[in-house]
Parts: sequence; structure tokens; C-alpha cells
Amino acid sequence: MARPSQYPLELRRRAVRMVAEVRPEYDTEWAAMKAVAQKLGIGTTETLRKWVRQDQIDAGTRAGTTSEESAELKRLKKENAELKRANDILKAAASFFAAELDRPHTRS
Repeated sequence: MARPSQYPLELRRRAVRMVAEVRPEYDTEWAAMKAVAQKLGIGTTETLRKWVRQDQIDAGTRAGTTSEESAELKRLKKENAELKRANDILKAAASFFAAELDRPHTRS
């Protein structure tokens, strides 16, 4: 499971906007990302590159799984795991009660 980002959402959004704004001033997109990452104190340029790519996916300009779809998949996986646990509990309970019904009972 991924750990929560150490960078606030607003900083990430600002960084992505800044890359788009300053891109024409640099020879490559990577150079623009590197400059923005340094200005904002973002640990690595790769971190910012991932944010930019995810923003492009969310905007529909790049193929991939959107943030919304990722969140929905995560929710569904969690729900599925909970249902599997509940199903296992019900199976165990059914086996227990079936064994109790099959056991011969003695009357006092």
C-alpha cells in the first residue's frame, strides 16, 4: 500500500500548473520540471513528473487510469476483501452448526 504523500495537494496542483506555465522557457519538459521542483523544494524531479503525468491522465490528454478510477478500484478491492472475510466466517459457522445437527444427542 502506498504511503500518503508528504506534499500537500495544493502544492502538487501548483507545481503541475507551474510546469505548464514555464514549459515554453525551457528546451525540454524535464528541464522545466527540474526547475519547478527545485523552486518548490520537491525532493526529486521524478516525483513532479509523476504528478504531471497523472494530471494529464485525469484531464483526458493521456491514456491511463484516472485518479477517480484508482480510488474506485481501491474502494472495490477493500469491499471485496471484507466480503470474502464475511463469507469465510459464514462458511465456518455453517460447518459448525451442521456438525452440531449431525452429532447424536443423548437425553438425560
